[in-house]
Amino acid sequence: MAESAEEVYARVVAAVGEGGHLPLPSIGEWDVFPWQAEGGAVVPKVLQPPADEPPRWGESPEKPCGSCAGFDPDRVVWEDEHWVLTHEGAPSGLPVLLMLHTREHLDMPDLSDELASELGRISVRLTRIIGSLPNIGRVHVDRWGDGGSHFHLWVIARTARLGQVLGSYAVEWDAVLPPGPEDVWRADLHTVATKLANWGGHARA
Repeated sequence: MAESAEEVYARVVAAVGEGGHLPLPSIGEWDVFPWQAEGGAVVPKVLQPPADEPPRWGESPEKPCGSCAGFDPDRVVWEDEHWVLTHEGAPSGLPVLLMLHTREHLDMPDLSDELASELGRISVRLTRIIGSLPNIGRVHVDRWGDGGSHFHLWVIARTARLGQVLGSYAVEWDAVLPPGPEDVWRADLHTVATKLANWGGHARA
């Protein structure tokens, strides 16, 4: 069972005290992070002029595809002949953060109609399964394709009743909030894996 909002809040207070600020995560140093501190205020960064698109992972010999090199078996939650569902290796700030990959090296426009149909069914099943866990407020399904060229879809669940952790900002909060307890996280992964395997494939978590 995912932690309640009260348990998450208590974890934060234990880390930084009542009214304390959590430290800025490493995403604050990313080139694509759009904000910077200036004169005591937070302002948007200056937009840089156009430049060539950089190669993604899997698009050049200097940046080989990590997925094609093989999925870490310790991170696989569920798999079948076409798809692999993985976790990030450790708990993070949000209760559930998973990634669904194609087994074959494909980008989203390359998916056949059959694979696209499977993607839709698996995505809906994951949102139902994860959304039915206690203390889950909403499940987001997001695809960003700027980092790696091997298709991957994020499945992100947020804690219910934490009013600031909403929408696309849930991703930033995942990096800000201290990680949850590993036993709770692993129990939820096991539930997701076994319930998804009811439709086929193999539970690995």
